[in-house]
Amino acid sequence: MTTAAVTTTIDARYGEPGAEPMSWPETEALFASAPLYWVSTIHTTGRPHVAPLVGVWHDDAFHLTVGPGEQKALNLVRDPRIAVTTGRNDWDSGTDVVLEGAAHRVTDHDALTAIAAAYFGKYGDAWRFEVGEGGFGIADEFAWVFRIPPRKVLVFAKQPHGQTTHRFG
Repeated sequence: MTTAAVTTTIDARYGEPGAEPMSWPETEALFASAPLYWVSTIHTTGRPHVAPLVGVWHDDAFHLTVGPGEQKALNLVRDPRIAVTTGRNDWDSGTDVVLEGAAHRVTDHDALTAIAAAYFGKYGDAWRFEVGEGGFGIADEFAWVFRIPPRKVLVFAKQPHGQTTHRFG
C-alpha cells in the first residue's frame, strides 16, 4: 500500500449524479492486479508513442522492463514523463485507470531482485527474470527496469460513470 500522502477527489463534471470516488486502496489493488498495461511515452519527434506490455506494482510504484534499444527506452531516457493505462474497452462495465508519473531506471541489485520476484509472483515462469548488472538478463536478453511512482492517477468508473483523481505528494 502506498505510504505517500494521497488526495482523492471526484470530478462531478464527468460523472453521473451519485457517483462516489474510488478509494486509493481500491484503485491500487485494481491497478496492481491488471494483467496488461499500455504505456504512453513521448517520442523523440514529440509525437506520442503507445505500446502494450506487462508490469508490476511494487514498493508504491509501477515497474516495467524494456530493452535499451527499444523506442520506449529511447523516449524515457530523453523525457521520463509517462502515462500507464489499464482497463477494459467496454463503455458500460469495468473500470479504467491511468497513472501519470516520471520513469527512473532501477539499477540497485537488491531492488532489482525484489522487482524480479514481484514479476514471478504475478506472472509465473513466463516472466522469470535473472538479475544482471543494472537490469534483468545479460547480452542480447538484457532489459532495463524503470520505476514509475504515481504523481496523479485517474479512475474512470462505469455503472455509474464517475471520474476519481488521486494526487500524490
